[in-house]
Amino acid sequence: MNERILKLKGNMEKRIVGKGDVIDRIITALLADGHVLLEDVPGVGKTTLAKALADSLSLSFARIQCTPDTMPSDITGISVYDKEKGSFLVMQGPILNNIVLADELNRTSPKTQSALLEVMEEHRVTIDGNSYPVPEPFMVIGTQNPSEMAGTYPLPESQLDRFMMKLSVGYPELSVSEDMAKRFLNGSLHHRTEAVLKAGDICDMKREVSAVTVHDNLLSYGAAIVDETRKRAEISVGASPRALLSMIRCAQAIAYISDRDFCIPEDMLEAAKLTLPHRLILTGEARLSRITGAGILEDILRKIRVQ
Repeated sequence: MNERILKLKGNMEKRIVGKGDVIDRIITALLADGHVLLEDVPGVGKTTLAKALADSLSLSFARIQCTPDTMPSDITGISVYDKEKGSFLVMQGPILNNIVLADELNRTSPKTQSALLEVMEEHRVTIDGNSYPVPEPFMVIGTQNPSEMAGTYPLPESQLDRFMMKLSVGYPELSVSEDMAKRFLNGSLHHRTEAVLKAGDICDMKREVSAVTVHDNLLSYGAAIVDETRKRAEISVGASPRALLSMIRCAQAIAYISDRDFCIPEDMLEAAKLTLPHRLILTGEARLSRITGAGILEDILRKIRVQ
């Protein structure tokens, strides 16, 4: 694994106990210029994970606590009239930070959720007709409680499609819980995470990721996987062109983390599993039959082969 990434992962693991696989994936998304949606029950460390990433990279961080009365301007910012100067002053919102945690995103209204659409895609935000670029690197980490919990608004397809990955932190193993309890009692569990990399390091690595070679046969393989999702009877809305591009960039990041400057079929296979399932909108009949997007994708991956 790349030395800088090993340093970053090791630093985050000091704060996030026993979740190396989730840390690997969130670093992959960061290097692939993607956003991550964390879906899990409260209290498993979703917020801590996002904060540990920002602190480890010496990046600006903002947390938006989404509630039913959160307004779009609470995220993007607003213009305020200054009587003394006779002009409007722009009060920039929390979205203009490097790492932005949209906590419990599915507890706020669809109107407010939509405030994230532009900035997640174009890395810029519009405030009263004026456009402002976000600082780079930029990443949105959304968290949500499971959809069956009370008082939630399911994220629309357009919002889900802008998240490169949907991950679950999950409950820790018994041994990890015991270690966490000991750290809590001796006061080391909540020690501040020191920065080990700078913003420039991440920007450099992102450029190196984009230069990783993806041969034509792998591009065809990825396109065939995405095309197959649009033909399945159990899927009402298949993977979008954006999903294909996310999968390719994710495969490049996976190869880069493995210290390769070229992709192999296993990279594209893993990238498909990370980037596609949450984007597949199943038919009502399929949902009633307890079929999942991940299950359908596994069947597709067994069918489609690299040529």
